[in-house]
Amino acid sequence: MLHPVVLCGGSGTRLFPLSRQSHPKQLLSLTSESSLFQDAVKRVVDPEIFTEPLIICNNEYRFTIAEQLQNINVKAQDIVLEPEGRNTAPAIALAAEIIAAKDPNGLMLILPSDHVIRDITAFGKAVRQAEVIASQENALVTFGVCSVAPETGYGYIELGESLPSGGYSIESFREKPDLATAESYLKNGHFLWNSGMFLFPVQRILEDFALYQPEILAAVRIALRKSKNDLDFMRIDEDAFSKAPSISIDYAIMEPAKNLAVIPVDIGWSDVGSWSSLWAISDQDDDGNVLMGDVVAEESSNCLIRSENGLVATIGVENLTIINTSDVTLVVNQDKAQSVGALVKRMIKSGRLEPLNPKQVARPWGWYESIASGQRFQVKQIMVKPGRRLSLQKHFNRAEHWIVTQGTARVTVGEHVDLVRENESIYIPMGEIHRLDNPGKVDLLLIEIQTGCYLGEDDIVRLEDDYKREL
Repeated sequence: MLHPVVLCGGSGTRLFPLSRQSHPKQLLSLTSESSLFQDAVKRVVDPEIFTEPLIICNNEYRFTIAEQLQNINVKAQDIVLEPEGRNTAPAIALAAEIIAAKDPNGLMLILPSDHVIRDITAFGKAVRQAEVIASQENALVTFGVCSVAPETGYGYIELGESLPSGGYSIESFREKPDLATAESYLKNGHFLWNSGMFLFPVQRILEDFALYQPEILAAVRIALRKSKNDLDFMRIDEDAFSKAPSISIDYAIMEPAKNLAVIPVDIGWSDVGSWSSLWAISDQDDDGNVLMGDVVAEESSNCLIRSENGLVATIGVENLTIINTSDVTLVVNQDKAQSVGALVKRMIKSGRLEPLNPKQVARPWGWYESIASGQRFQVKQIMVKPGRRLSLQKHFNRAEHWIVTQGTARVTVGEHVDLVRENESIYIPMGEIHRLDNPGKVDLLLIEIQTGCYLGEDDIVRLEDDYKREL
C-alpha cells in the first residue's frame, strides 16, 4: 500500500497577518472552505490506493489538527507530535521508521500540508506513475512542477535523461535563483520547480538515511523508542529528537543520493508562499482584483483585498495587497510581497506579540478573544464547544466576572456548582478553584472581565485537565 505522510510544520510568516505562529497558513482557509491542511488530506483518502494518512505536526497545533481531521471525517494512521521543528529530513525519517514497523516493503508519499493543487486528476496520475517508478526501479522519486514564469521563490530541478519507466533522471538541484538566472532556466526548458513532494520506497529511504545521515536516523530511533501515547497523539521524546540535525530532505538525502527520478507535473500547483502568489491563483474580477469580505474597490486594479473586520474601501489604487484583521492591517505592494516574512521577524525581535497569536486564540475547548484591556483589567469573549470544559484551575493575581450571552454554563467555584444561563453572571474570587464547562448542545458564549494586578496567561494553576496540558 501507499502510505501518505502529511507534513504540518512551518509558520508561513509571509502570509501575516492571517498566518500567525500559533495558527500558521496550513490551518487557514485561503482558497476554499477547507484549510490547506484539510485539502492536502482529502487528496489522499481513496482507500483503494492509500492507507490512512500519517500526520507529522508541531505540538502546538495538535488540537487544531485533530479537530480539522474530525471535521472532514478522516481518521489518521497516527498524529505524531514534533517537540520542535527540525526541518523536513528528521520528520521524514520519523515517518519512514513508523511505516517500516507496519509495512517494511511499503511506499511513502510525502506531502507538505500548505500547498495548493487544483488539478486533482492530474495529481492522481502523477502519483500512480511515481509509484510504478519507485517500485520497479527502487528509486527516490520527486515531483517537479512545469515552470510557467521566472519564479525566484522556488528551488529548481534540472532534468537529466528520460527513463524507460517514465519520468527523468535528475541532473542537479538548484537553489532559489535571482531573476536573471530564473529567466535562463525558463528559456532553457530543462528546469522544473522543486515542489517538495516525494514518493519513496520505505526501505530505500531508510538505507539512504543510514548511509548519508546516520545521526538523524539514530536520534529518530531513540525518540521513537521513548515515545508515549497522549490522548490521540504520539508524543516522541524531546531530548532525543533535538539531537537530530536540522536539515531539509533535499540537502540531507536527495542531493548526495543515487538512482533518483523526477516526474514533470502540470497540476495547478502553488506553495502559496506570499500574498502575490495567492492573488495569482485566485479568481480575479474584470479589473484583476481578488476581493474577500466587506470590500468596496473603486477605480482599483490588480489588488488582493481581504477584510475580516469591517469595511475596507479603496479608490484609485493598484497592485496592492490589503489584509485587514481584528488587530492588524497590512498594506503591501505586490512586488514587495516576499518581504512580509522579514517584516514579521523584525516585529518579533522588537517584542511585538501580533505575529505570535491572532486576536482570537484557539483552544481545545473552543477559543477566546481579547476585546479590551487597560490598567488592572482585561475583557475577553470566550466560546466553549458543546460537551467541552476548561481545566480545573485557579489564579493568584486576578478575579473574574463571567456574563453568559449564549447557552448555559456549568460553573464550579470552590465546593459549589451552578448553572448560569443567558443574561446571568457569576463572580470568581482571586485564588478560588474554579471550572467552566458547557453541558448544552450549542456553543457557549460569555464575556469574561478580569481584574487584578497581573493578567498574563501564565497566571494559571491547572489542577485537572481533560487535554493533559501541563498542570
